[in-house]
Amino acid sequence: MTNFDINVDYILENDFVKLIPLQENHFHDLLYFTENEPEIWEYTMVKANTPDNLKKYISAAIEARIKQQEYAFIVYDKMQNKFAGATRFCDINLGLQKMQMGYTWYGKHHQGTGINKHCKYLLLDFCFETMHMERLEFRCYTENERSINALKSIGCTIEGVIRSNAIAPNGLRRDSMVLSILKHEWHFNVKTMLQNKLYSTPALAI
Repeated sequence: MTNFDINVDYILENDFVKLIPLQENHFHDLLYFTENEPEIWEYTMVKANTPDNLKKYISAAIEARIKQQEYAFIVYDKMQNKFAGATRFCDINLGLQKMQMGYTWYGKHHQGTGINKHCKYLLLDFCFETMHMERLEFRCYTENERSINALKSIGCTIEGVIRSNAIAPNGLRRDSMVLSILKHEWHFNVKTMLQNKLYSTPALAI
């Protein structure tokens, strides 16, 4: 059983990135992306593409944390000394020791810089080493090959497709690809594989 306390503010960081629990005062830190890069949320159901939607986005994340359903982070890029985006754990089930990771987005100048792999490593380490989860799940559109390949590159296993399980922003039904990492996989090979990718290669494309 996990002894993780969702009410504690955990800060995750390495030399490249810092993940800080999302708070209301982060509105102005993310407002640049809302005003200048609203296309970030073109294909997402939960949008922060206007100042009002950004306020709702942050408030909803905080409320979900109070209900012990989600734990959201704002992402700070140490290499560029700027806030870069956001990510979160969601559908948290502490009793069954499982949850999902999602709602991840980055500004265009932070995409393809390797920041995503550093974030994912910190989050995976926190998930399995601190929260003591047994299962971490990811879902994305079946046609989103870039996201699927990125998840496979961090050690995820494709489990299958849930057909017509949600509604896309265009109003049409969507299929979701389900991927996951299990606790024993993290300890057996995923952790070492990611460490090698992060610190043994000169550049990261994800």
